[in-house]
Amino acid sequence: MVKPLKLTLALSLSLLLAACAARVADTRFLEPAAVGFEAPVAPGGFAAGESLAPAERSLAQDKISSTASDGAATDRLVIRNAYLSVVVPDPSTTVDQIAQLANQLGGFVVSSSVFQTTFPESGVTADQASITIRVPAEKMDEALKSIKQGATEVRSENVTGEDVTQEFTDLESSLRNLKAAEEQLLNIMDSATKTEDVLSVFNQLTQIRSEIEVTQGRIQYLSEASRLSAISVDLIPDAAAQPLEIGGWRPEGIVKDAFTDLIHALRFLGEAAIRAVICVLPIGLILGIPSFFAVRVIRRRRKAAKQLAAKGND
Repeated sequence: MVKPLKLTLALSLSLLLAACAARVADTRFLEPAAVGFEAPVAPGGFAAGESLAPAERSLAQDKISSTASDGAATDRLVIRNAYLSVVVPDPSTTVDQIAQLANQLGGFVVSSSVFQTTFPESGVTADQASITIRVPAEKMDEALKSIKQGATEVRSENVTGEDVTQEFTDLESSLRNLKAAEEQLLNIMDSATKTEDVLSVFNQLTQIRSEIEVTQGRIQYLSEASRLSAISVDLIPDAAAQPLEIGGWRPEGIVKDAFTDLIHALRFLGEAAIRAVICVLPIGLILGIPSFFAVRVIRRRRKAAKQLAAKGND
């Protein structure tokens, strides 16, 4: 029979299991597909249940040191991803070039596609492509620079970073507690004599081992995701970015010329008005005021002369 002490220990371990399970459940588990990571098919990736070597763990951590409350420095674990939308001469060729670039930098292709589409802005039907690659985090800037250098135009660029240091630390702590509970349950099972006691401990072991596997998988994913940055690229054909042309005639060119002429005309009128206010108006005032008074004097004299002539006739 199981001793009372062992039963008490089993009850304590059950409570410990519940606490560990709640802590693991509170952690936001993200699916690898959410960021385009497909580790099982990636060269140099990791398999489920496989532990990371210390060297790989160090590569996974972004070397940004921060001082904790006790004065000790901690390494930050940051997941960096990027998105690009670029115009290129030939999307299908550029997809192959980006795939080669990923291999050269020690990464791999997560997904790629080439498809034909019609662009409503220009009415052109051409190939469009998209590709997602993963490269070592320290080489992400180099990869982005190479991709942009091969583009005719960069439509948009977005680089994001997510600090998962706290989640990673919590998962490691939960994993240590789960493994300690597993070891204690194994000791209890060795001492159990009743079938129902053995089955009870076995069920708890099954549950805790499942939680250990889930926690280990999440830890490995965070480590690998921070070590390898994802870069997603939308490739727009250069032909679709060109202006519409029908039989050598470009309607938007005529519209552009018309707006240019209008702007030039408005500019001329505006400049003329400014010149009139600054130059013509002062000169007009200088010459106009004396002329006005001179004309009034002449008119008064003429009027007086006419009045005198009229009295003489009377």
